[in-house]
Amino acid sequence: MTRGGICAVLLILSGCGSPPLLPDMQPGETGRVTRIVDGDALVLDTGQSVRLVSIQAPAMYPQDGPPEVHAGESTRVLEDLALGRRVQLFYPGITRDRYDRALAHVVTTDGKGPKLWLNRAMVVRGAARVRLYPSTAARGQELLLLEAAAREAREGLWARRPYAVRDAADLPLETRGYLLIAATLGDGLPIDTERQYAPSCLHSLEEAELVLAVRRAAASACGFQAGTRVILRGWVADGEIDLSHPWHLEIQAPD
Repeated sequence: MTRGGICAVLLILSGCGSPPLLPDMQPGETGRVTRIVDGDALVLDTGQSVRLVSIQAPAMYPQDGPPEVHAGESTRVLEDLALGRRVQLFYPGITRDRYDRALAHVVTTDGKGPKLWLNRAMVVRGAARVRLYPSTAARGQELLLLEAAAREAREGLWARRPYAVRDAADLPLETRGYLLIAATLGDGLPIDTERQYAPSCLHSLEEAELVLAVRRAAASACGFQAGTRVILRGWVADGEIDLSHPWHLEIQAPD
């Protein structure tokens, strides 16, 4: 048998030559998935609750109401992918939130099916949107590209009206929630320096009542000129959309 043939057999038998899916992250705990909470949260047989970082799925158990649109479908996608399987956690930054949930990317490790990076798989299937935080944003640009493809194909939640990209000009001031918004950047606005958690900069949005508040972690986005057509993603409340990460601003090509 040739050297190449021997190597191929060894790879098949052991899998030891397979490159890790997430070599840029810190390997963490392993366990079996015993419960799916919703499309971005699960529980291991060790009792550890896990929040899949960099994605946000519709919530099954929001604090202020019934399940969000498409929550059941997203939860079933993660159940199909992960329930009963052994997984390993990978940490891109901080490891726990205030609820002691592990903040991780999750990869299946058993032989019940192909090895899956679950955070990625949920985005590809349109079962979750990308939502980045500076402390855990590794691989965020990759996920955003995959989300853009799922959005274009109207996969999963992208076929549902509540998750469509909204036009800033059509949003009333009382709008609230995590949204993707198409807008044209307007002029910079003065900042109230006495305001608690004052943003790095404020931008008006052309033909819209909504204002863009760029947080310090996203301060590089303050340099974009008025007239730039963008898609923004962030939490909308009190007449503002918060830009918490620079990759949450997507420049649109001219028509």
